[in-house]
Amino acid sequence: MSTAIVTGQPVPGSSLENDLRSLGFDVRVAADAAEAETLLAAVPADRRVALVDSRFVGHPHALRLGLTDPRFPLAAVPGAVTAQPAARQALTRAVARETSAGTGTAGEPAALAPGGAPALAPDSLADHVVTALDAEGGAVHRPELGSLVATVPADPQARNEARQAVAAVDDEAVRLKSAVKSRDGFFTTFFISPYSRYLARWCARRGLTPNQVTTASLLTALIAAGCAATGTRGGFVAAGVLLIASFVLDCTDGQLARYALKYSTLGAWLDATFDRAKEYAYYAGLALGAARGGDDVWALALGAMILQTCRHVVDFSFNEANHDATANTSPTAALSDKLDSVGWTVWLRRMIVLPIGERWAMIAVLTAATTPRITFYVLLAGCAFAATYTTAGRVLRSVTRRARRTDRAAQALADLTDSGPLAETIGRVAGRGLPGLAVPAVALLGGAAVVASSALTGFGGVLPVAGALVYVLTSALAVARPLKGALDWLVPPFFRAAEYGTVLALAGRAGVNGALPAAFGLVAAVAYHHYDTVYRIRGNAGAPPAWLVRAVGGQEGRTLLVTVLAAVLTASQFKAALTVLAVAVALLVLVESIRFWVSAHKGGAPAVHDEGEPA
Repeated sequence: MSTAIVTGQPVPGSSLENDLRSLGFDVRVAADAAEAETLLAAVPADRRVALVDSRFVGHPHALRLGLTDPRFPLAAVPGAVTAQPAARQALTRAVARETSAGTGTAGEPAALAPGGAPALAPDSLADHVVTALDAEGGAVHRPELGSLVATVPADPQARNEARQAVAAVDDEAVRLKSAVKSRDGFFTTFFISPYSRYLARWCARRGLTPNQVTTASLLTALIAAGCAATGTRGGFVAAGVLLIASFVLDCTDGQLARYALKYSTLGAWLDATFDRAKEYAYYAGLALGAARGGDDVWALALGAMILQTCRHVVDFSFNEANHDATANTSPTAALSDKLDSVGWTVWLRRMIVLPIGERWAMIAVLTAATTPRITFYVLLAGCAFAATYTTAGRVLRSVTRRARRTDRAAQALADLTDSGPLAETIGRVAGRGLPGLAVPAVALLGGAAVVASSALTGFGGVLPVAGALVYVLTSALAVARPLKGALDWLVPPFFRAAEYGTVLALAGRAGVNGALPAAFGLVAAVAYHHYDTVYRIRGNAGAPPAWLVRAVGGQEGRTLLVTVLAAVLTASQFKAALTVLAVAVALLVLVESIRFWVSAHKGGAPAVHDEGEPA
């Protein structure tokens, strides 16, 4: 249980202590700073602790935002400050300094704000502690309260005015509205969130956790995939309905996390990972359903998964490359910001990038009304257009801005390339690597060489192996120096397209039943590894361990291995080899990933919650 230390003499009629208990705090009272310091020292080191001025007036949700958010080691609202175990020492030092300075004595006259209005009481220990933490360089989070009230009135008149302000704002309505992501897609904003927020509140009141809702969303999507796999019209209709239901639950878990402030490292990973698992499992279900009707669309399903994964890698790489870039200005970015000020262009631009809401709604409707083949054709066309639009815009931003990218950004891009021992060894021999724009150009040409040689020659030839050797060399040269160039963020998606495209091309050329489903499984396993790398970087946990990258060969090693297998094995043996490789990679990356995220969660890793672009 968390502990709240209420400082100062209790105020008659105040609901503060009850509000704190409703938020899960064990409330203790300190008459002055010295007693507060003593009580603080007695609180176990593994507990969250808060200092709250007894004269605080505000909404319970303002206290919830300021004192219970697990993402921030230090947080504060006027009259209250909290510290998680990681920041307890900083809080203890600040309180000790204020005790020595004599802060927290009652009876000092209230200051007047500009215009003669009563200001906050100058003897608020919590506010003095926050000032001390700021002076020490502590990162104190201050939540945006909007219309919510959080104040320490300086006199009875100000207290009455503050209480009237609290009564004028519906705390629960604000809380419910803030549960909805501030920036989302058109379909989600207007067709899901208006009612899913109430579902989130229903879940919160029954003690359900975001992770439980996330799991329910996954199970619903898997049932939808199973319905699609039946190959019947009734199954397709049920699949479309269940896919939308799964998306409603997918929105609900995030809204529940925001409503109840139940963020966690494990939850963020589950939410992101399950989104990918749901969508790609549904692709497989559609392909199985089509096969039952005599139509083989496995190549389309694999192509859709490759295109969608590459789109995500473009997003991740661009964002990481510019995460902390300095002098980050661009006329293209300025134009984009200007367009965002025009209402209809905002929604149009959000829709044409085909975010998860629009994409899943389109897939669900097409599944119910058409065939899997048509569904994949439209999906591929829509995703290709969206990928072209977003990538072109980001290329323009990159070439028109003058930015200096940091070592952190270069390391993140290097981790995203997933380069293995072959690339590392050749890169060390190559020395300084390639200059400027030659890096993405060489990565693109090398990838095109291996994919083209695999797609345009008959199965079993040695030309794909030669293309793969060229690719190993070019990919090694591309990563031989730090990726700090203007367009170096394109290198990871080029590598993804080359590796996945090679597997697709060779499996398609094999011409045996089951080769493409095996290739689908292999790409899914490798894509999971690449997504896991992204989520670790986003969570500031670094990349997967080097031994794992070496164990699965690195992207260039796997590409070369697949071409060699295609050259030396028969088509049936190649199918079996792809299956074995898929199982081996899946086991390695899944076991290590689950071990890492569960350990991070149990070890008290800082909670994260992604409020970025819809995926």
